[in-house]
Amino acid sequence: MDVCCVALQRDLRCLDPLCSYLRRMNPGDNAIALIGFMGAGKSAVGRELSRRIGWPRHDTDEMIRAQFGISIPDIFARHGETAFRDAETALLKTLRRGLAGIVVTGGGIILRSQNVQLLRGIGRVVWLDAEEGVLWQRVSKHSARQTPDPRARFSELLRERLPLYQSAADYRINTSINSIAQVSNAIIASI
Repeated sequence: MDVCCVALQRDLRCLDPLCSYLRRMNPGDNAIALIGFMGAGKSAVGRELSRRIGWPRHDTDEMIRAQFGISIPDIFARHGETAFRDAETALLKTLRRGLAGIVVTGGGIILRSQNVQLLRGIGRVVWLDAEEGVLWQRVSKHSARQTPDPRARFSELLRERLPLYQSAADYRINTSINSIAQVSNAIIASI
């Protein structure tokens, strides 16, 4: 067990921002939900926060892929977006208030206001954001999306979702030039 956890258990003064954050949390605020557009770094930051805080990571996209047994593009192709969005909502309902954890969401989870309310009910909502060019650079390296003009569709989706992220978030962290560790530090310091 690390020194921070020992200090927390004994209720000793700890200067580490993580300790002070954990002390300030209310019951029911035991989760950090990461939202943001594709390429913002939600998965990587979620893994880092989970490692540092010691809380389990719940990645909604990973869990839905496992549930369907196929990739997300295949879920969309075979079952449609509505089935995928229904699975997101059903999954969020299983995450109990008061359960400590890092919830990593898919980029479109904020499209349903019910999902936003469910996320708020389990903890703090942190929007990982970045400049559009940075997001595109990150996504275009790994994307297998088949659209006539993927860059234009990317920009359109981002414009549509920006106000939804903004209204859903308790905190906004820019990931454009920061490392995963720096973003994790900023999240811990801000909440």
